[in-house]
Amino acid sequence: MRRTDQGGHGPVRYGPPITEQGLPVLPELSAVLAAAAGVGHAEPTGGGPALLEAVGGYWQRRGLSCHPGHVAAAPGAPALLLALTGALAGDVFLPRPCPAWWAPTARLLGRSVFHVPTPAECGGIPDPYALLETVRRVRAEGGNPRVLVLGVADDPTATVPPPEVLHETVEAAVGEGLHIVSDETWRDTVHRPHETVVVSPADMLPAQVTVLCDLSGALLPVGWPAAIARFPATDDGFDLRNRVLDVLTAIGAHVATPTAAAAAYTLGEPEAVTARLAAEVRVHARVAAAAHQAVLAAGGLALPPQAGRHLYADLGPLRSALAARGVSDAQELEDFLTRRLDLPVPGGHRFGDHIGELRIRMSTGPLLGATEEERAESLTAADPLELPSVERALSMFGSVLDDLRADAQRMEPPR
Repeated sequence: MRRTDQGGHGPVRYGPPITEQGLPVLPELSAVLAAAAGVGHAEPTGGGPALLEAVGGYWQRRGLSCHPGHVAAAPGAPALLLALTGALAGDVFLPRPCPAWWAPTARLLGRSVFHVPTPAECGGIPDPYALLETVRRVRAEGGNPRVLVLGVADDPTATVPPPEVLHETVEAAVGEGLHIVSDETWRDTVHRPHETVVVSPADMLPAQVTVLCDLSGALLPVGWPAAIARFPATDDGFDLRNRVLDVLTAIGAHVATPTAAAAAYTLGEPEAVTARLAAEVRVHARVAAAAHQAVLAAGGLALPPQAGRHLYADLGPLRSALAARGVSDAQELEDFLTRRLDLPVPGGHRFGDHIGELRIRMSTGPLLGATEEERAESLTAADPLELPSVERALSMFGSVLDDLRADAQRMEPPR
């Protein structure tokens, strides 16, 4: 099997720039962090008692039973996934596209990484039949299929896999002996919670699934790195947690004490946190839906965003107009749109897609305004799309796409 390393064109070995969520830090959260700043002791590797108790309560409220001996915390999801990959020997399978930080953690350890196409209706998980075929080919060629990483509320595509499709993928993976790592970072940011069902693979086959959640970005500011994991409630799960703690200890990866206090507070889900999260979800959902409509109006392709703070778009139908501007692949498309919009617009090659595909991920945070005051105003606005800052950013995005659509139509041969 050919591996899917992208090289030789631009800085593709590195992830896209970290995108700020665009909103001010919750005052109650800042107070908790400040109060813990004077504490001199270090948080134990894997998290202290207060943090682990909060982690257990968080997942128990979501229907997943927890015991302190089967949960852990780390300073960010990349460190936690690195430790998990190190503890689980073998080749790693990822959906295409997938978060930009998944593949580098495996490659850093010298593991082979294989991307598998996603179903037509969603991202975040590999198509079950494509997964079976890929695993069997890798095994036939001497590989060691061992780990599947998937997302139930996907970054980058902002989609949620239907439960029945997720179940088929999980059964296929476990049937082939893969341990599943379920990234559930964005599960609490579903845009229409009464219409979209988020199901964890740990609800389906709990003995073969480790759940991972990055708190930074979804529940904490991106500059406060913290992530949590729930391991299977089995003897093997207990052993896996211990091996993960060994790796975290070896690389000195423990959550900073003030950040641990803030994480425990957030995971307790007090009213201030849940109210802020609901306001943030409402704002990002409105902006994502508007950006989605702009892509479709220009002739691009994109699945409707269902969760998170992103939109994944395919501008392949505008290839002729982009080619006239010297844009022929995802790296050049990233450069072109980032320059035109003065916003970070990473190309799909950073998320595992082929560099020849004209795909981008647009984050909604930068569309909320240029200043903290403008972004904060969006939280209380009756309709954030009517704010001048948001209207201006979306208008610029739509205008760039409309120009491409008009050029593409002029280039079409007469029928």
